[in-house]
Amino acid sequence: MRPLTDRRPKVMLPVGNKPILEHIIDEAVDAGIREFVIVTGYMENCIKDYFADGSQKGVSIDYVLQEERNGTGHAIGCAEKYVDDRFIVLNGDMLISSVQIKNLIDRVEDAVLTVKEVDDPCNFGVICTAGDKVSRIVEKPEKPPTNLANAGIYLFPQSIFDYIRKTPESPRGEIEITDSIQMLIDAGASVGYEVFRDAWIDIGRPWDLLAANKHVLSGLAGNIEAEVEPNATLQGEVVVGEGTVIRNGAYIIGPVVIGKNCDIGPNCFIRPSTAIEDNVRIGNAVEIKNCVVMDNTNIGHLSYVGDSVIGQDCNFGAGTKVANLRHDGRTIRVMVKGKKVDSGRRKLGVIMGDDVHTGVNTCINVGCVLKTGRCTGLGEVVK
Repeated sequence: MRPLTDRRPKVMLPVGNKPILEHIIDEAVDAGIREFVIVTGYMENCIKDYFADGSQKGVSIDYVLQEERNGTGHAIGCAEKYVDDRFIVLNGDMLISSVQIKNLIDRVEDAVLTVKEVDDPCNFGVICTAGDKVSRIVEKPEKPPTNLANAGIYLFPQSIFDYIRKTPESPRGEIEITDSIQMLIDAGASVGYEVFRDAWIDIGRPWDLLAANKHVLSGLAGNIEAEVEPNATLQGEVVVGEGTVIRNGAYIIGPVVIGKNCDIGPNCFIRPSTAIEDNVRIGNAVEIKNCVVMDNTNIGHLSYVGDSVIGQDCNFGAGTKVANLRHDGRTIRVMVKGKKVDSGRRKLGVIMGDDVHTGVNTCINVGCVLKTGRCTGLGEVVK
């Protein structure tokens, strides 16, 4: 997820102007859960400062630091002293619904795995089934026995901690929760599975934020707390926070969410599935489409930004243009850890870290990644 995670943990990246983790907690609260343990690691204070003890949401939150990142089983094991009954494990980087969580709560088996039907199971942990029970978990098999991929959300008995302590390190040197589950199955426990048939969005790459943002905004209900000048146009479901000014000539088509104390317009065009955080400036003759724009960023005038994720404290020089479509219509590849990765997206603009500044008339090619703190020069073409 870098460079977006240079200054925050992944779970605190915004989707629909709320951190990913807040969406997960809110859905769990809607399902009736009131007690949470958050296992933290990288930049844990970002999480603790935001959620505190949970009282603002009417819940209790405890925190435990996983000092050494040693696998999923190890992470869950860190929470043992806080757990005295059956419990649910939710990964902090995927969007799920309260209905899905409630379905887990209502199950009677010793443990339950969530699974998702996928077209290519080779890249996932895949379950083997015996009737309505799980008999085996196979990690990334060459010949998958089913198309049921492990979705990474679990209902566990307290006894899972005993098996985590007995779990040896995997070939990649980690304690894998799937190995602990297999030990639980081999000991004769009843382990069922729950198939997710509706929304389940795993946010593993920067462009996944765009899919998650679109999904969240699809359920948006409009609410305007801003000053809207008389010749601005707002269509569809648009949310605008207090202290924001929507100036004459601005044209906004929802679903769009705009935060607090923003300055929007005049004469700009904000298209659907765009989320703009607080203290953002969108200026004259700017067009934005299907984007995530984080706090304190300035896209002042004469710019186009489409299908992009823009970090905090960025500044677009006048006339900065972001390309988001290949001429041949093929999916766009992005450089990740030194390798080109197929995003699977036909349209994708720029992934921009925090505090990036572009010079006047900068042109940015499809699928570019601009690292935190980078600058471009006058008229520069970024390939």
